[in-house]
Amino acid sequence: MQAFDLTGTVAVVTGGGQGIGEGIAKNLAAAGAAVVVAARHQERIDRVAAEINDTGAKALAVVTDVTDKSALVNLADAAVETFGGLHTWVNNAGGSPVRQPLSELSDDDWDACFTLNLKALWQASIIAAERMTDRGSIINISSPAGDRGVPGSGHYAAAKAGVNSLTKTLSLELAPKIRVNGISPGYVPTEVMMTALDTDEAALEKMAQKRVPLQRLGTPDDMGSTAVYLASQGGSWMSGQTLIVAGGL
Repeated sequence: MQAFDLTGTVAVVTGGGQGIGEGIAKNLAAAGAAVVVAARHQERIDRVAAEINDTGAKALAVVTDVTDKSALVNLADAAVETFGGLHTWVNNAGGSPVRQPLSELSDDDWDACFTLNLKALWQASIIAAERMTDRGSIINISSPAGDRGVPGSGHYAAAKAGVNSLTKTLSLELAPKIRVNGISPGYVPTEVMMTALDTDEAALEKMAQKRVPLQRLGTPDDMGSTAVYLASQGGSWMSGQTLIVAGGL
C-alpha cells in the first residue's frame, strides 16, 4: 500500500466542511496527508479539522470564500506556512440552489453559478500550482450534469462541462510537474444534492435500488478514496481524466 501513502504531503480541500468535501479531507488525512479544510462556515470546518486531529493526523481550518481571489491566496499561503508545502489541491466547493429553465434564468444567477463553479476553480488551480514546488496533484470535483442536458439546471451543467474542459487543458499546460484530474460523483445524499433535487435520502435510496447497477447510493468515502488514488503515487500516470464514480451509471 506504499503507493497510496500520502505521509509528508499537504492537501487543501475547498468545500470541506460537510458532505463530499468532508469525506475527501478525512480520507486524505487517513492516508497521511496534513489537510487544510476550507469553507465559508467556521463551525463546520472547525468540526472536521478537530475530528481529523483527534485521530492523530494533522488538520487546519481556514475560512474561505472561493469566489474571492484574495481568500484563495490566503488559503494557499496558510497551507504552506503551517505545514511547509503544498502537494494536493481539491476544488470541491460548488453547486447551485437555483432550478429554473434557461429562458427564465436571471443574469445574476448565471454569473453567480459560473463564478463559483468555474472561475473560482480556474483561479484556485493557478494559485495552487504556483506554490507546488515539488510534483503536485489538482483534483476537480465535477458532475455527471457536465456530460448531458439537464432541464432546470442548464447553467450548472454548462459550468460543470467547463470544469471538465479546464481539467483537460490544465493537465496539458501544467504537465509534467502537476497532474490534473477530476471526479464526477453519482448520487451521494449530501445536503447540497438533496436541496438541488428537492428530495430526501429515503427517496434517493429507492431510486438507487432501481436505477444504479450497484444498487446503492454513493458515500463521501467513495469519493475520498478516489481522491487518495489521484493524489498518490498510485495515480502517478493518471492526468487529464475525469473519473465517473457513480455505481455503474
